Amino acid sequence: MSAKPSLMEVEAGEGADAVRRQQELHAVYRDAANRLRELSPPLVLTCARGSSDHAATFARYLIEFRLRLPVLSQSPSIGSIFGAVSDRLAGAVALMISQSGRSPDLVRTAKACRAVGATVVALVNDPDSPLAEAAHIVLPLAAGPERSVAATKSYIATLAALMRLVGEWAGDDALAVEIAALPDVLDAAWRLDWAAAVPLLCDRQSLYTLGRGLGLGVAQEAALKFKETAGLHAEAFSTAEVAHGPMALAHDGFPILLFPPRAPLADGLSEQVRQFRGRGAIVISAGAGFGAGLELPLPEGLGEVSAPVAMIQSFYRLANAVALARGFDPDRPPFLNKVTKTR
Repeated sequence: MSAKPSLMEVEAGEGADAVRRQQELHAVYRDAANRLRELSPPLVLTCARGSSDHAATFARYLIEFRLRLPVLSQSPSIGSIFGAVSDRLAGAVALMISQSGRSPDLVRTAKACRAVGATVVALVNDPDSPLAEAAHIVLPLAAGPERSVAATKSYIATLAALMRLVGEWAGDDALAVEIAALPDVLDAAWRLDWAAAVPLLCDRQSLYTLGRGLGLGVAQEAALKFKETAGLHAEAFSTAEVAHGPMALAHDGFPILLFPPRAPLADGLSEQVRQFRGRGAIVISAGAGFGAGLELPLPEGLGEVSAPVAMIQSFYRLANAVALARGFDPDRPPFLNKVTKTR
């Protein structure tokens, strides 16, 4: 770690405070959930880019698991360039996720979804943004200002917002307990030391990040952070999908960072790890129990939904440390801006 913390490290460490601020908006989330429950949509579509799209992956599994609603990912260009948003989305919920709320393609798609009769819900850190103005329902993330190019606390706040919304929508008492405990869980996760993984990653050129179910979006987010802050090529896969071809590269010192799912999705994972290690791959796991070469600590007693959120909170310190060890400034990734205005 550097003597003077990077802005990314400081902001990532504010994840728990962002979730605490979000708790003050409980009535806003409750009212939104009541409205969506009354609407009884046939499906939910998500639309996002970058870290927000990784949060949309988390949303897909959470909504399908807890609400039994089908979820599809809508490419922003379908609405922003091709003007091809289907009128069959009438009655659906269009879940638009953005930290800035200023990407033109998301704003245009939100307006197009609204025009065909979908109910547009915006999860956004800026409630006065153009995306918020285009939505029927606005759910502020309450992450606060985020100045580092790399999204950290806003990503965590987005996952918390999705937990909060789905918990209220489903009337899920267990999920309500997890979201209430989440700030303390995040504080505990931030205090954990994953520095043992730095020397295994800092001199590599590529790696895989693996997850499944609710953890897949976290694996996607981790891969992005390695690329944008540390110049380290990383690709995210499902633990199921990696066996269909990508496994061929995982040998002779190739690193794998594993964000393990819970049972039953974890069935067979220990054998998969054994195969990776048998080929010479370096397997690093968030948590213990699957036979990885390096097992990184996690807070005790994690819930099913909060576990991947805790993992990404601890991971952000690791990503920051790997970037610094590789000679990168995690606050100023080359060629990148905080707001990407794609069409």
